[in-house]
Amino acid sequence: MALDAGHTDPPTVLLVGGSPEPSAPSTVRRAAAGADAVVAIDRGYERVLAAGVACALFCGDGDSIGGAGAEAVRSAERAGSLEVVRYNPHKDDTDLGLALGEVARRWPAATVRATCLGGGHPDHLLGVVGRLAAYRPAGQRPPAAPAVEIVEDGCEGRVLHAGEAWDMVNAAGRRFSFIPLAPSAVVSEAGMRWELDHRRVPLLDDLGISNVIEADRARITCHEGVLACWLFA
Repeated sequence: MALDAGHTDPPTVLLVGGSPEPSAPSTVRRAAAGADAVVAIDRGYERVLAAGVACALFCGDGDSIGGAGAEAVRSAERAGSLEVVRYNPHKDDTDLGLALGEVARRWPAATVRATCLGGGHPDHLLGVVGRLAAYRPAGQRPPAAPAVEIVEDGCEGRVLHAGEAWDMVNAAGRRFSFIPLAPSAVVSEAGMRWELDHRRVPLLDDLGISNVIEADRARITCHEGVLACWLFA
């Protein structure tokens, strides 16, 4: 999918995964709002169809998509309305990892937004967060803008690298958590019940679990390392 000639901002690309416990169609539609392109990962194409969202690219080895979904992919491919990249199921990488590679090639500066990727399997969730944390756009981006967004039922999230921050507006009363994904991270939090100022937090430490937003505008800043962050409904 090519962007309009006048498009200057970094694009947002939505990845719709094939989680066995998918997000609701309304969540997929919310995640697709404002996205410049939608990429379905294997069974994720069924989630795209259920949500009525236009899809630019299918990536997958076909091991999870059902018969009707697979036929819908073939039909859209024949009609020229869907680009398809098929993988050998006997591969070392995951469909998500390979799809992120396709995004990096087609939209080098893109913000990646993800949905339907982690439900039901804790091993898959950890792998998903790890792959999203490894995604680094190659093109020019605004300073401090997170490159990875997560949208699921009941929560939204960000992956923050050093120098990135997440501003949360009108979220007072909502639960917020972060987990360091690097050997250590340096974190500041403002506008929350328990605030931090350049606090060093070790890998997978639970210090950031279950904070509460108290201000109309709250912020978490990653000064060093990598963080996974979630704001719950």
